[in-house]
Amino acid sequence: MTKSILVTGGAGFIGSAVIRHLINDTNHTVINVDKLTYAGNLESLAPIEKNERYHFVQADIADLDAMDAIFYEFQPDLIMHLAAESHVDRSIDGPAEFIQTNVVGTCNLLEVTRHYWQSLEPAKKQAFRFHHISTDEVYGDLDSTDDLFTETTSYAPSSPYSASKAGSDHLVRAWHRTYGLPVIVTNCSNNYGPYHFPEKLIPLMILNALDGKPLPVYGKGEQIRDWLFVEDHARALYKVVTEGKTGETYNIGGHNEKKNIEVVNTICELLDELAPEKPEGLISYKDLITYVTDRPGHDMRYAIDASKIERELGWKPEETFETGLRKTVQWYLTHPEWCQHVQDGSYQRERLGAS
Repeated sequence: MTKSILVTGGAGFIGSAVIRHLINDTNHTVINVDKLTYAGNLESLAPIEKNERYHFVQADIADLDAMDAIFYEFQPDLIMHLAAESHVDRSIDGPAEFIQTNVVGTCNLLEVTRHYWQSLEPAKKQAFRFHHISTDEVYGDLDSTDDLFTETTSYAPSSPYSASKAGSDHLVRAWHRTYGLPVIVTNCSNNYGPYHFPEKLIPLMILNALDGKPLPVYGKGEQIRDWLFVEDHARALYKVVTEGKTGETYNIGGHNEKKNIEVVNTICELLDELAPEKPEGLISYKDLITYVTDRPGHDMRYAIDASKIERELGWKPEETFETGLRKTVQWYLTHPEWCQHVQDGSYQRERLGAS
């Protein structure tokens, strides 16, 4: 059955991957609501922007009147809430924006959604879902090399970003318990892939290397992350919003634990192979690796137990880290225009969060 799906933050990295999946692989109508901050990029949606099932509205989720008007006009059946400030380093430099969007914005969206949901006729009300997309960073740091984050792991956020996301998670669950709003929460591991804004590790390393600039690695690069290819994540999110059980949480991970220095070395090796014409005087891209002072409160290890979503919904990642990273590097090499345009804005790959 065709549905109307409202996606907040659809011009962002994960949001745009979700929308491309919805338009290319389903028959649903998609409403993209995005404020278009520095990380929102409509060029990431160029392949589907002319599709008659796609609609874009520039709006802030913290604007109650704007959101009321959008709900009234488009009458959504499902909400996929991805709008968020998402970069840890930026949250260290300016935490207030993260509280405003991730906490206040989510609260406002929940209230608009609640009033809309309560007005629906019984069949639509029963089928309605509010899917809140969050992060594994809300769980904090893993103490043991054998531990994994599960859906029942206690929250212990370490940064203003992860604290703001933890707050939004709690709000969503409270609206379910207090008002009966049919919600689902997902917490994912580190995403990577095409169209990624170059403040994050993988695109930053690729673009810096191609320009012959230093590749800054925090500390000794010993931090461990579980890496999830963004298109695998998009498939998982659609699976959850259409088949998941209300009130439940699903962790989504890639089963790919890697040290940051391993990731950077692998990127350099792929570039040595795929982009052999290096900047002058460079023998290997690895020569650009530079170790810098670690950021404050940096968690050492995240790792997701994604067995619940595989067991209950039948999802598991299709890409290994090796296949996904190769596709990612190839994409950046073949899309120089996108890379150039995204760098024409306020962010020029400078280090953030050092304060």
